[in-house]
Amino acid sequence: MSEASVRLDKWLWAARFYKTRALAVEAVNGGHVHVNEQRVKPSRDVHIGDEVKISKTPYVFVITVRALSAKRAAASLAQTLYEENAESIHQRQLLHEQRMLLAAANPQPARRPDKRERRKIIRFVNKNQTG
Repeated sequence: MSEASVRLDKWLWAARFYKTRALAVEAVNGGHVHVNEQRVKPSRDVHIGDEVKISKTPYVFVITVRALSAKRAAASLAQTLYEENAESIHQRQLLHEQRMLLAAANPQPARRPDKRERRKIIRFVNKNQTG
């Protein structure tokens, strides 16, 4: 962790925001990652103190680079590479709670319908379409 700068795609991968460097490159090229409020390329160097905004639908992470690493390590070590903005954490928690409430309001069946139940559903749908 003694480097002066690291490529953005390598840092995102090392900080465990993306499972592979290829996914990190794809996200940066797709405009889902901004450094210091500017759209960047995957080869851009990140420095300690840079603000990185990562959009991973539906969540947005606003983080500050605290350490540099080009090697992927344990998740506990990866979390020391950055510090997330308090407002970002609060917004993600609110969105998570809203999504949970929405999921609770639209319950899913306990299991998929079996063959007999599917036939009943098909008959019911066809009956209502023609009738």
